[in-house]
Amino acid sequence: MMKHRAFYSFHYAPDNWRVATVRNIGAIEGNKPAPDNDWETVTKGGDAAIKKWIADQMYGRSCTVVLVGTNTAGRKWINHEIIKSWDDGMGVVGIHIHGLKNSKSETSTKGRNPFTSIGYGNTGKKLSSIVKCYDPVGSNSQERYDWIKQNLANAVAEANKIRKDN
Repeated sequence: MMKHRAFYSFHYAPDNWRVATVRNIGAIEGNKPAPDNDWETVTKGGDAAIKKWIADQMYGRSCTVVLVGTNTAGRKWINHEIIKSWDDGMGVVGIHIHGLKNSKSETSTKGRNPFTSIGYGNTGKKLSSIVKCYDPVGSNSQERYDWIKQNLANAVAEANKIRKDN
């Protein structure tokens, strides 16, 4: 099976450990996160520098995987990444990660679907009416991780098909 190339969108500070866990699955090829000191340099350049960094990271990717934590929905740069991905013809999919443990073995509360606040063209519909946002099943972190491991590649392939059809 072909490995998909994806851009990961997520709220860094609270979710980077959970995101690293998902990235390590290896089911899809993802972009590497910017180390903290690199990100500080990017953000010092203002909005234009951040937009350029995001565009550079998205280059050559077919899909954006939004890893949805407690406070992911509605964040300025998450919204920008979702809209840019869709407008550039990329697949977009969300996966809730609140049930995965962080570095302190804590889980968090489920966040809102980030696609419910983003419009779909001039249709009056929300992107959530087209784009899927999965809530992995399982009663503990390991079971949810296993669900993501088993389903991530198919979710990306389906997101790419959804985008192609819309």
